[in-house]
Amino acid sequence: MSLDAVDIARDALIQALIIAVPILGAGLAIGLLVSLFQAVTQIQEQTLTFVPKIIVMILVAVVLLGWISVRMTEFATAMFMMT
Repeated sequence: MSLDAVDIARDALIQALIIAVPILGAGLAIGLLVSLFQAVTQIQEQTLTFVPKIIVMILVAVVLLGWISVRMTEFATAMFMMT
């Protein structure tokens, strides 16, 4: 079974999306919570939204590092095993 470049690129993009969704979702959730907090307290500090999002996204990436490495290893193995 031979895949062409379009199929390989599509599979790579799908894997990247699957890996990125939990990290981006955590950033989105924290951004919404901080925005709600800012709206309630009327604090309009721009760094207040940036710092918590970065911290949470890094923590989620570290927690999911094992899962991410397994997904990437499986994908790379599948790419190398194609003939």
